[in-house]
Amino acid sequence: MNQVNSSVNQTVLQVDHLSVGYKDKTVLRELSFQVEKGGFVSLLGPNGAGKTTLLRTLSRHLSPLYGTVLVDQADLKKLTQKELAKTMSVVLTEKVTPPFFRAWDFVAMGRYPHTGFMGKLTASDEKAVMEALAMVHAENLLFRDINTLSDGERQKILIARALAQDPAIILLDEPTMHLDLKHRMEVMTILQSLCREKGITVVASLHDVDIAAKISDKVALVKDSQIIAWGEPENVLSTDSVSALYDFKGASFNRYLGSIEIRGNGAGKPVFVVAGMSSAAILYRLLSKRGFSIITGILHENDLDFFVAESIGAENYSQPPMTSITTETIQKAKKRIAACTCVIDTGFPLGDLNHGNAELFKAALEMGSPLYTLRKDDYFSQPAPASGGCVFPCNSESQLVSLLEQQL
Repeated sequence: MNQVNSSVNQTVLQVDHLSVGYKDKTVLRELSFQVEKGGFVSLLGPNGAGKTTLLRTLSRHLSPLYGTVLVDQADLKKLTQKELAKTMSVVLTEKVTPPFFRAWDFVAMGRYPHTGFMGKLTASDEKAVMEALAMVHAENLLFRDINTLSDGERQKILIARALAQDPAIILLDEPTMHLDLKHRMEVMTILQSLCREKGITVVASLHDVDIAAKISDKVALVKDSQIIAWGEPENVLSTDSVSALYDFKGASFNRYLGSIEIRGNGAGKPVFVVAGMSSAAILYRLLSKRGFSIITGILHENDLDFFVAESIGAENYSQPPMTSITTETIQKAKKRIAACTCVIDTGFPLGDLNHGNAELFKAALEMGSPLYTLRKDDYFSQPAPASGGCVFPCNSESQLVSLLEQQL
């Protein structure tokens, strides 16, 4: 991989032509990158790709096979243990279960690089411990036995101990592993605030692409013994790059949504969903889960519905942004409606640019197709055409899909 040029003044971690692994096995080779002060860097990749090995090398738990690592311009190999501990702290995945340790005592261990030979805490050390606990919102835990803490509480204490070292860099290996959603979000929010408010650099291996996309300043995609891509998540994370990274078959990452959708568009009965203006995302996912084959339109290509439909693999009729729906697209959609078991109206507001979708309602009824609607107004109070289908008003997406399953 080519070395990445810094766009920020202060580089705190620089890797040049680094190869990492074990005596008889190179796990990652020829890595060159640099990390700026206060940046959040996420290492993404499948299990076994080498993310943990890289972190253990950067933290000097493993020796590099080749190349150099500079920490604040100093060669990692030449730093004393105390010098390194003043600059870098590490939170690995191993569970730490020291017997009869209060959370306070455990966090206070992080002050060892700053204490004297006897390890006695000064008033300033005690203040640093309390500040570390406060930064992770764990002041209420300081007298608790660490073995009585939940996984989320324990992770807070591990991060607090790392913070007590007063580091410039924190390395974390899967910091949200085993955590429930509440604590996962809380830990990631804490880490982001450390970057933004304290100028601490965070390098973390993650499995949550969704979270990495939203929180990272830089991401590294790790696979096939190398970093295959590096840069801002907005540029690096795409449908193709994430699918290639994890060998996705039935899922799709969408950079506009910042999330992964399950490509569950089924081979069941085809339904045509007339949608737009962010009205269909819930319904698409529900229909997909129930195995329906989804055809949808006519959507503008900057609409949330368009991105969700693309991600789940729905057949999609669309228009460029800020353009009126054309007669040609309407005719194509009408032909597709003729092959569907029903039409669904998601209840979106009709305006000048999307009013052509009203032609699809009319065509469905003229074809005798049942039309299920989430529309709350009296739009369908007009009598249906003499040869027309029926309109089925529904109050919610779940009610609509239940009705579909009963009637189709």
